[in-house]
Amino acid sequence: MNARPLAFANVRLLDPASGYDGPGAVIVTEGVIADVVRGAGPGKLSADIEVIDGQGKLLIPGLIDIRVKTGEPGAEPKETLKSAARAAAAGGVTSMVVQPDTLPVADDPSVVDFILRRARDIELVNVYPAGAATKGCEGKRMAEIGLMRDAGCLYVTDADRPIVDSKVFQRVLAYARSFGVPVAHRPADPWLSAGAAATAGEFASRMGLPSVPVIAEKIGLERDLALAELTRARLIVDQVTTAAALESLKRAKDKGLDVKATTSINHLSFNEIDIGDYRTFCKLDPPLRSEDDRLAVIEAVASGLIDVIVSAHAPAPAEDKRLPYDEAAPGAVGLQTLLPALLTLHHEGHVKLIDLIRTVTSAPADLLGLPAGRLAKGARADLVLVDPNAPVIVDADKLISKSKNSPFDGRRLQGKVLRTLVDGRTVYSA
Repeated sequence: MNARPLAFANVRLLDPASGYDGPGAVIVTEGVIADVVRGAGPGKLSADIEVIDGQGKLLIPGLIDIRVKTGEPGAEPKETLKSAARAAAAGGVTSMVVQPDTLPVADDPSVVDFILRRARDIELVNVYPAGAATKGCEGKRMAEIGLMRDAGCLYVTDADRPIVDSKVFQRVLAYARSFGVPVAHRPADPWLSAGAAATAGEFASRMGLPSVPVIAEKIGLERDLALAELTRARLIVDQVTTAAALESLKRAKDKGLDVKATTSINHLSFNEIDIGDYRTFCKLDPPLRSEDDRLAVIEAVASGLIDVIVSAHAPAPAEDKRLPYDEAAPGAVGLQTLLPALLTLHHEGHVKLIDLIRTVTSAPADLLGLPAGRLAKGARADLVLVDPNAPVIVDADKLISKSKNSPFDGRRLQGKVLRTLVDGRTVYSA
């Protein structure tokens, strides 16, 4: 905790949970928000309060990123929990949910407990584990969902691997529902997707890349939604990236199914043409889509059809990326570029700022029941002070993550994190 109470004065408060966007101040005491003052300044403060003049900059709740990969345990050269936490703090991410496809896989309570204990030792940002839906993320036998829930996992998922066996997936959904645990699942037809490095179309054909048709996402999603309706489970659709799948998602939500959807900041910021001359930093899973799909997904964010935006942080060392395109590892780091990329979308006029910030604050908090994501008296003091207009040119070599595989390398973004607080402690300052 800070030795002294803090007051952020002369700031623009943006709180999607309450819908407020305007001038104000926030006072932090003993790790929580002691008061939120809207409009005029906080008035006369006692001498023991440290006052930070925000100079009109943006003060928002700390970001919540619910899809982050690390290498720990088992592949620490890619990323450790500590290096990921440091990158998160620099990016304004105060809470992150780490994926279970580690070595060993987080498919039992002992690995979940290990991650929670390591995060407490690091004392930077809030780290929560997701548990594996099936043993070893192999899609064959159900993992210990109830025990992992009791140990502290927030949802279950097999990460990048779709559960092919519909009977197994039905059991996972039904069992998770009995414990109130959401299931996150990547919508993809596994046979159409096998070996794909790009999205099928003229561009992939010209580049000679093995590709997957966009209908593979819709086919996978239709099956998942049918089983979610059958079991009445809570389903998180993991990274919707195509216009075709959005039609299925809307129909399911209109029917009242308990379905939420995410998309990645990468698929909002890039299209298949950004692969350029076989740029492996732009090889992602799911692969980058057409410009029409990108614009459709942005519109789905603006309308609220897509609930949450994730960084899809997936570190890969240079030796896994400096290969022929179809052999290179997919994935990109994204913890530090998530917020400036979101702000750039706002500056380009695609989505209202409050709606963008909602997708990384109150929306994921409400989805997973986290005590974060809002500027309110008594709330946890996870805060980010941001200059939304500051230009940022991304230099991948200077990113804090151990791996430097960023598709944003060299791109000009707009929005700079000035200060990040977790539980009232300053964990990053520019």
